[in-house]
Amino acid sequence: MTPASSSAPHRLVASLDGAATGRVVHVADFPERPASTADWPDWLAPPVEAAVRGIGIERPWSHQRQAADLAHRGTDVVIATGTASGKSLGYLLPVLSDIAASKDRLGRNSTALYLSPTKALAADQLAAINSLAVPSVRAATYDGDTASDERRWIREHADIVLTNPDLLHHTLLPQHERWAPFLRALRYIVIDECHTYRGVFGAHVGSVLRRLRRVAARYRTEPTFVLASATVAEPAAHASTLTGVPVTAITDDGSPRAPMTFAVWEPGSTHDDGVDETESAPPDARRGAVAECADLMARLVGDGVQTLTFARSRVGVEVVADMVRARLRREAPHLVDHVAAYRGGYLPEERRDLERRLRSGALRGLAATNALELGIDVAGLDAVLLAGWPGTTASLWQQAGRAGRRGHPALVVFVADNDPLDTYLVQHPDVLLGRPTEAPILDVRNPYVLAPHLAAAAAELPLTEADERWFGESLPALAETLVARGILRRRPRGWFWARADRPADHLSLRGSGAAAISIVENRTARVLGTVDRGRSHSAAHTGAVYVHQGRPYVVSELDLDGDAAHVTEGDPGWSTVAQSVSAFDIVQTEREDTWGQVHWSHGVIDVREQVTSFLRRLPSGEVLGQHALDLPEQSLRTRGVWWTVPPALLDDRVDPANQPGALHAAEHAAIGLLPLVAQSDRWDIGGVSTVLHPDTGLPTVLVYDGYPGGAGFAERAFAHAQTWVRATRDAIRGCACATGCPSCVQSPKCGNGNQPLDKAGAVQVLTLLLESAPPN
Repeated sequence: MTPASSSAPHRLVASLDGAATGRVVHVADFPERPASTADWPDWLAPPVEAAVRGIGIERPWSHQRQAADLAHRGTDVVIATGTASGKSLGYLLPVLSDIAASKDRLGRNSTALYLSPTKALAADQLAAINSLAVPSVRAATYDGDTASDERRWIREHADIVLTNPDLLHHTLLPQHERWAPFLRALRYIVIDECHTYRGVFGAHVGSVLRRLRRVAARYRTEPTFVLASATVAEPAAHASTLTGVPVTAITDDGSPRAPMTFAVWEPGSTHDDGVDETESAPPDARRGAVAECADLMARLVGDGVQTLTFARSRVGVEVVADMVRARLRREAPHLVDHVAAYRGGYLPEERRDLERRLRSGALRGLAATNALELGIDVAGLDAVLLAGWPGTTASLWQQAGRAGRRGHPALVVFVADNDPLDTYLVQHPDVLLGRPTEAPILDVRNPYVLAPHLAAAAAELPLTEADERWFGESLPALAETLVARGILRRRPRGWFWARADRPADHLSLRGSGAAAISIVENRTARVLGTVDRGRSHSAAHTGAVYVHQGRPYVVSELDLDGDAAHVTEGDPGWSTVAQSVSAFDIVQTEREDTWGQVHWSHGVIDVREQVTSFLRRLPSGEVLGQHALDLPEQSLRTRGVWWTVPPALLDDRVDPANQPGALHAAEHAAIGLLPLVAQSDRWDIGGVSTVLHPDTGLPTVLVYDGYPGGAGFAERAFAHAQTWVRATRDAIRGCACATGCPSCVQSPKCGNGNQPLDKAGAVQVLTLLLESAPPN
């Protein structure tokens, strides 16, 4: 970073003064980076080189050449470089060359499978391949929207099949005999945006890839993996864990980068302008990042600055676009039609039109979810606004990288949200801008994830003990557990699928494995969407106000046996908040550490939670009433990290009457700050605090992974406990509120209605922990 200057981006920053409620608290400059190029490889097929030169690429960048050489030699490789660094060319050169060469000799003798986390990204890659127009290369997308008459042609004739892990799991692997010609020629497996495969979803995808390698071996192929990733920590380790094979990382980015100015913006109070939408918030709470970004974006667009705003939710994206258009109607009506929203759920033709208008400059402002972060070929904007922490450092720089036309300076503004982590980052901009990217976390050994994939693998090909090479040494024990449950059948030749249905029908890669609850409209019987079974008790209970696509619905019945919540459209004029009670039992302690008299543990726990009632609340915050619910207790076996402190030591710092609120507030803030040390989201994790736990006999605070078997977040928290606790204490202590607010100790998902909470007590408790900690 270089010192601030009077460049154009700094003038833009200055122009934002008064545009919204907040202020700039930090500005940093990142210098321009020149390109590093290389020669074309000797092995490159002439038609491929001609095609690439034909679209204006005279020489590859250095990282493209390195990755292409390794892949061509059969070395599994991951390209971990920045946004718009041309990672796709690194894998397209060997893939297209092998296909073109095999066509010259024997016909379809080389094929490639391309996997992406979204359909949109696969469609973009298909467009890129088709634009090269390499003679005789046949590429096609194969997903849930592919017509049945096209599917057979793709299986029998396509050289490159672009799909996603979900279709691989549900269709290709269960029907691998139909894909035999393609699999016999399979030379490459390309996994794009592989940093997105983390947590439980990443563990599921890891198991799917092991099933794919096993099926490919049946057809006597051992394809080379080529992975593309944002700049993450330990990309080789992550790619190796995901695929199950050793992977070499390419991390030196040879692409050019425009100079960039990065500003950190802290919104003001929710009531600074008197018209904020969060009237029920405490008077000293920070204004939300969505509303603040809308005001900043309206100013930038009005000043002729092409601006992209990233929000974390689909609803947030629509709100930003609507607020910007409303302000422009008053101040610059000729620009209203030049602002739009972009998110998942739009039709492909809508997305393509928005991308085309953005590239051409016809669209001056766009609000987007991370659907525009993942590999979509849009870059060179004047400014990017980030509405709150995007989840990971990798996402931060992916989104920021959308700004900067070559040779033109770019502006990026991070706007803090009403959240403990954002509070900490605003107070410590050096952490925001200087922290290394995180290592994605996934645990492919999680038995709750692995066991259903073993069942799916047995349906594809009977399992044997030799399959430990793919699935690990826990295979025999898990297989026998599946036998006991009537899912597999044991025979002398191995374990066989024992049911009439398909195992893939019972397993979603993007959920917990339990059947989701469908949201069904009463009038039309139309399924509006789904909600995880675990969240349905609090989000879709009878009487709940459920919001879908910005429209409110009231739940008339939650039918857990029928896997459905029945809703009627209408706004009753209030919102609902579920109330619950939670407890946990320690099953097994796996790791321990001692800080003086403070004891830390990590291990297996059973979390018990029961939603007992809900509140009806007016927009003003007034509670209209509390209503009892009769829902069953839910139990989750997972992994957690917990700490205990002797009562006498705690009594010296916090009055016993305030200890429940102090521990509760510390738990909330710790959950909010966990993403600082682990790639998690507040909704991925949970917590419980108590002044007397029956298993420990002591005041205890627990933070746990919100997925069966765990996801690795709590383990990461245990390993980085001092960093985590110090950041949590500093975020609470540095928040400007008097008694606690959403920016520090209040939680949007608290089952106790954020009662009791003691902000000052939480600071004392966390300070006690840090004073007990050993020297770093």
